[in-house]
Amino acid sequence: MKLRGLVLALVLLVSLGTAAQTAPPQALLALAKKDSTLALVDPASLRVIARIPAGPDPHEVIASTDGRRAYVSNYGFGQYDTISVVDLAAQKALPAIDLGPLHGPHGLTFAGGKLWFTAEGAKAIGSYDPASRKVDWIMGTGQNRTHMIYVFPDLQRIITTNVSSGTVSFIDHAGSGRGMSLRVPGGDWNETVVPVGNGDEGFDVSPDGREIWVANAQDGTVSILDVSSRKVIQTLTANVPGANRLKFTTDGKLVFISSLRLPEVAVFDAASRKEVKRIRVGQAAAGILMQPDGSRVFVACSPDNYIAVIDRASLTVTGHIDVGHEPDGMAWAER
Repeated sequence: MKLRGLVLALVLLVSLGTAAQTAPPQALLALAKKDSTLALVDPASLRVIARIPAGPDPHEVIASTDGRRAYVSNYGFGQYDTISVVDLAAQKALPAIDLGPLHGPHGLTFAGGKLWFTAEGAKAIGSYDPASRKVDWIMGTGQNRTHMIYVFPDLQRIITTNVSSGTVSFIDHAGSGRGMSLRVPGGDWNETVVPVGNGDEGFDVSPDGREIWVANAQDGTVSILDVSSRKVIQTLTANVPGANRLKFTTDGKLVFISSLRLPEVAVFDAASRKEVKRIRVGQAAAGILMQPDGSRVFVACSPDNYIAVIDRASLTVTGHIDVGHEPDGMAWAER
């Protein structure tokens, strides 16, 4: 009996020790869609610290600027209307944000102290104010499957890709009226719709803010847009059918493109527009995340149930992270 009691005490001690793991000041956040969880990963050891409920069909995740909370879009191809909220320090789910008629939230970003999101089912974008706990702005795009979103740091321009319409939307703040103070996201906004390739989904803005690269899944091409003129200046025959995500490296020199149809990630030189390498990561890949210091690239290999870790210098896979079934959206949190 004494031995049994000792074993039980040890098991309890280990359990409490595991549960008491604190979140590191920097953390990799990774969704597992099939498990409906958010994994909190220590970037130093690449070990999962916690798995936290993230709502139904989690697709994209973003952290608040202070790294205290994570927001997760519950997509469901227009079936759901919530954004899940996670307290990263306490490692627990908080009450979800109810978007009401704004169904199909997907793309997320955090800027100006607010959460910005797309809502495919409503053909709209919007912003949520964590301070007031309200959706404080909505704008329709008039485009089908408004999917991913980027908000410029000055909050004066928003970019979205519209998958089924094959377009990119430039949504620019028109400025305040005469005698009126500028209030973002209020006021008038103008939308410029630019045709690109078919099935455009993943995109990224170059670190210098001058170009937008858009991966066209159905065509296997990449459209390059000039930000100042809002025009397509080049279309690359990238040969990446099923392209899912596209990301610049932090120095702006390389562009990574993942595909849900190919076993490798394509890497392009941003200046020459030429392919540099194909890195085999698994059966296929979805989400891409750049480590802020530029040293590593994380690629979510959904069919393989792991995240591939790529060394930026050697462009080789150096490890894998098991975050659960069907990993996809990722984000970086820093407190």
